[in-house]
Order: sequence, then structure tokens, then C-alpha cells
Amino acid sequence: MSQPTLSIVCPCYNEEEVIDIFLETITPILKKTQKSYEIIFINDGSTDSTLEVLKRAKESYASIRIINFARNFGKESALTAGLDSSRGEVVVPIDVDLQDPPELIELFLQKWEEGYDVVLAKRANRQSDSFFKRKSANLFYRLHNKISAIEIPNNVGDYRLMSRRVVESLKELPENQRFMKGIFAWVGYPTTTIEYTREPRVAGESSFNGWKLWNFALDGITSFSTVPLRVWLYIGMSISALSFLFGITIIVKTLIFGVDLPGYASMLTVILFLGGIQLMGIGILGEYLGRIYNESKRRPIYIIEGEY
Repeated sequence: MSQPTLSIVCPCYNEEEVIDIFLETITPILKKTQKSYEIIFINDGSTDSTLEVLKRAKESYASIRIINFARNFGKESALTAGLDSSRGEVVVPIDVDLQDPPELIELFLQKWEEGYDVVLAKRANRQSDSFFKRKSANLFYRLHNKISAIEIPNNVGDYRLMSRRVVESLKELPENQRFMKGIFAWVGYPTTTIEYTREPRVAGESSFNGWKLWNFALDGITSFSTVPLRVWLYIGMSISALSFLFGITIIVKTLIFGVDLPGYASMLTVILFLGGIQLMGIGILGEYLGRIYNESKRRPIYIIEGEY
């Protein structure tokens, strides 16, 4: 097959309700661009009939390619598989829930033709998200960009355009535990941004919950910053300095006022406080050691059961 100009990469997990709607929406937009294109669906171990819906859709849409994972490997792995298998001069990852408007693809292509290798889609607001998700996302971006050498654009998701040379650079990164937002930012290249308003899902429910988002945030911070490790040096130095000053205070009080017997409650409080601090430090070390352990196995990022 000849190389298409545009590759659309669509990770899917239990999206049986929205695939047909997605194709009916995006296909006229892609045809309007007058560019050759392919739509790559990555079925990330769906437990519903997503694969069967995709196979039926392929009978009507010749541009569809289907990659079926052997099990659920996660969205970051699905994005990686889509980028690895894409053949287009430019690649656009997009979710099938239509929260990210496909109409932006025309603007993406215009910016690419102007010479940009990366065109980001930035949410003008997050009104479609819950209050908790808005606040936690804002806190994550602020914290990550403060402690990491790689700055992640605020309110920018996976929806973007990337040129072929950007994709080839991404394919050279070997890590197994992948935080794609950080990886996208790490490679660089000339970048511009388009703002848009995100819509609610057209159907179905998001598979992300609070626990998954928390782990996602931990992956982001530990993938691109060692500050959580370094900070314990300063915490230890501060506690040692306070302990030294407290010891001097006790000695002076004993010399001037006589023997001072401290209470058991205050001693127990200090012991529990220091024990908690130590356990937190060990937990941070364990998080990084766990990442090193998983990376050292060199297991594949994903396993493909079949392609259709």
C-alpha cells in the first residue's frame, strides 16, 4: 500500500457504543482535507464487543486498520502501538469518544504545512470535567512543571498532530513504563498550539477513575523528575538540625533548673512522627526502585494478538 499523508491513531477500550458514531463523524472531515489517510484502531483488551464492531466497520471503511492486543496493556501502550504501526507523513492520536473535535484536524494540517512539526490542541477550559478532576489536574500540572526539567503544556492531552520525524524520534525511546505526555514534550521540535472547547462524551463511560488518575500522576512525576528522592536529603537535614537544637535546650534546662523528666506522651509522638517520615522516605525509594526493576526486565510494551 502507498504511504498515506495522514494517520489517525485511536486507542479503544470498551468503546462499542461510540465507534460507529466516531467513524460517521470523522470520515467526512478526513475526506474534506483531500489527503490520503488511514485510521488505526488499537483494541486494548476490551471486554465488550469492541473488536466485533471494528471488524464490521472495516467492511464499510477501507481505510481502517485494526490492531488487537492480547490483553489490556493500558492507553500509553496502545498509543505506542499506534505510533509504531503508523505510516502517515503526519500522525494524529484521538479518542473515539468525540470529546476532542475532529474538525481541528484541518487546522492541524494547515499549521503543519506552515512548517510546524507538532500542533497541540489545548483545552480553553475544563467545564466538561468534574470539579475534583479540574482541581486535581491543575495541581498536577503545577507540581510536575515545578519539579521537572521537562515542562508539560497545561490542559493539553494526547490530541495533537505530529510529523513523521517526531514519530520516528518517539520510536527511539525504549522505556517500558511510558508517560506519553512527558515523552511527547521531551522530544521537542517546532510546536504551536490551537485552543478548543472539549465536549462531553457522546456515549459510554470513561474507564478512568480516581485511583487510575492518581497512579497516572505518580507515573508522570517519577518518570521525569528525581526531586521526590532529593527532597528527603533536606528533610533529614532539617530534622537533624531541629533535634540538635532540642538536645541543646534540654542540656541547658538540666544545668540551670535541674533534671527534667519528659512525658511519655511527647516521646511517643516524636517516635511516631519520625517513624512516619522514615516510612514515607522508604515508600518514595520503593517507587523508584520498582520502576528500575520493571525496566530491567525489558519486557515488550505490548503484545499484538492479531491485525485486521
